[in-house]
Amino acid sequence: MSHAAITEVVMAVTNASGVSLSLNDRMIAGFLSLFIGAFLVFGAGLANSSVLHDTAHDVRHSFGFPCH
Repeated sequence: MSHAAITEVVMAVTNASGVSLSLNDRMIAGFLSLFIGAFLVFGAGLANSSVLHDTAHDVRHSFGFPCH
């Protein structure tokens, strides 16, 4: 493949990437992702409810998260 052909492929992939987001939008998405992830780990992972415990028991142990 020539340099021009590689450049053309890279440009096609770059242009097909979709809508570019502003820094503010990316930061909001990042913080929301962190918040949701933290809630899943600490909210459900450390919950005392037997329903949550029984639902997530095997998954917690497979990820090395102690629950006993």
